[in-house]
Amino acid sequence: MPLKTPDDDRRPADPLAKRFDDDLVGLDPDDPEARAFAEHLERQQRVRPSYTVEGYISGMSEFAGSANRLGGHRRLMATLLVVLILLGVIVAAWDAIVYVLTVFFGPG
Repeated sequence: MPLKTPDDDRRPADPLAKRFDDDLVGLDPDDPEARAFAEHLERQQRVRPSYTVEGYISGMSEFAGSANRLGGHRRLMATLLVVLILLGVIVAAWDAIVYVLTVFFGPG
C-alpha cells in the first residue's frame, strides 16, 4: 500500500475515476478519446428533474456545450435555433409592452 503524502488530500478528485473503475474497465483514463466517451456516458446517465428552473438551466447549458463542440452546418443550425428563440422572446415582450401601454395610457 503506497504511503499518502500531504499533497494527496489537496489534489482534486477525478470525477470520471469511478466511471473507469466500474464501466470502462481496461481503458486508459489518460486517453483523450476514452475520457471523451466517459464524459459522454456521464451526460447520458445523469438524472435530474427537468420541470424545475435548475433543470431547465442545466439543459440549456448542456445544449450550449454540445453546440460549441459541433462544427460546420450543425453549429450553424444550433445558432439559428437560438436566434429564433430569442427573436420569439423579443416579439412576445414587445407585444406585452404595447398591450400594457395601450390599456393604461391609450385613448379614452
